[in-house]
Amino acid sequence: AGPARAGLCRASATGMRGCGQALSSYSSPQAVVVRDGRLGTAHRALQLLVLLYFIGYVLIAQKGYQETEMGPESSVITKVKGVMQSPSKVWDVGEYVAPPEGGSTFSILTRVEVSTAQAMGTCPEGSSTACSSDQDCIPGTMDVSSHGRRMGRCVPRAGGTGRGCEVQGWCPVDGGSTSPPRSESLAGMAAQLTILIKNHVHFPRFGFSKANIRAAEGTNLKSCAFNATSALYCPIFRLGFLVEQVGEDFMVLADKGGVIGVIITWTCDLDLPDTECNPHYSFRRLDPKGALASPGYNYSPIPCPSPAGTAGIAVPIPLPQVGKFSLIPTVITLATALTSVGLGSFLCDWVLLCCMDKEQRYSSRKFERVP
Repeated sequence: AGPARAGLCRASATGMRGCGQALSSYSSPQAVVVRDGRLGTAHRALQLLVLLYFIGYVLIAQKGYQETEMGPESSVITKVKGVMQSPSKVWDVGEYVAPPEGGSTFSILTRVEVSTAQAMGTCPEGSSTACSSDQDCIPGTMDVSSHGRRMGRCVPRAGGTGRGCEVQGWCPVDGGSTSPPRSESLAGMAAQLTILIKNHVHFPRFGFSKANIRAAEGTNLKSCAFNATSALYCPIFRLGFLVEQVGEDFMVLADKGGVIGVIITWTCDLDLPDTECNPHYSFRRLDPKGALASPGYNYSPIPCPSPAGTAGIAVPIPLPQVGKFSLIPTVITLATALTSVGLGSFLCDWVLLCCMDKEQRYSSRKFERVP
């Protein structure tokens, strides 16, 4: 037992000395020049690829030397002008535009189905809710599918089409009139309606503001029309022009309705003059074309006449982006590039010590212990 304990103590002492030596030692990189054409070429090629990526793509193409602002303050104001005529009346802006005050999203009526004028009163429910006696119509009940509050009576419908529960609401109920609704199209003059879209953006971080209307052109808005090359700062669009930009037939779209998006983007480099910061417009149809369920776009206001089909013009609020030179992102990008250059040396060392002939010889030269 005595010699065994002595051996254990010596082992413990040796381990303590090894730990002490490990804590008190210092590792210094040793440069070993290996004259190997393939390895040297691969090393320089890796370094070149890393530098090209960071300098050519990250720093120049992606403007890694700039700080950007992705959440600016932005506003969109719209105004529609023009009159339209249907077989029964002349329509003013306040009647065919909803909402009439003009916001970032609005709709324009292009077809209406005019039914018998409705008024508040009592009348029988439609054919989908038949009854045979007053017991089927519990007074005061109402659900999401009913047209009003039930009065507790089962009464005959007009035209001898059966009986329905009497309700209090807008009468006659939809589909309850003996005369079918009359469809009227407003598309004949709708293509010539003009839409003014005013967009203002402000970037608080950089104290920079811009609008898609120039002060010098503000007095000419009554006589100009948008053109991407000659009249970029005249944001007045014909409704027919918007439909053409998305590749649709105006009369077909006006009959079924649809949603057209006008997207305004600002991607500006503030290291350049302000004149280089310009809006970019793109147009696309947002609703699914040819959908089998609820195709197009329609809504029913109260009271009647109720439009069955409208062409919707949706103008999403844009999310612009600007960038300007800043020292901090530049230093971070360059430091990352210089650090990544060492990746080539790491990979070549791994090949040198693990995959080439005489790796033991290279290892003994690279790692040398000095007492």
